[in-house]
Amino acid sequence: MKTFTYTVQDELGIHARPAGMLAKAAAGFKSTITLDNGAKKADARRLMAIMSMGVKKGVEVTVTVEGEDEDAAAAAMEEFFKTNL
Repeated sequence: MKTFTYTVQDELGIHARPAGMLAKAAAGFKSTITLDNGAKKADARRLMAIMSMGVKKGVEVTVTVEGEDEDAAAAAMEEFFKTNL
């Protein structure tokens, strides 16, 4: 299991466009990718679950990756967050 935390920098938080991109990126891996903002958890493959978290700018999100390709998935997710959020 791999875990990292990221503080959202995007002015709008995790809104529709990056949430859709995140779900699409997560779907490319076999590992289970979970987002946790302290109040809610969401499967990173589920757009509506990500949106329902209501993550705003400055909120710390913990990303947990578990599965057979977790090293590659964790690295890709960390890069995605740094680039898009």
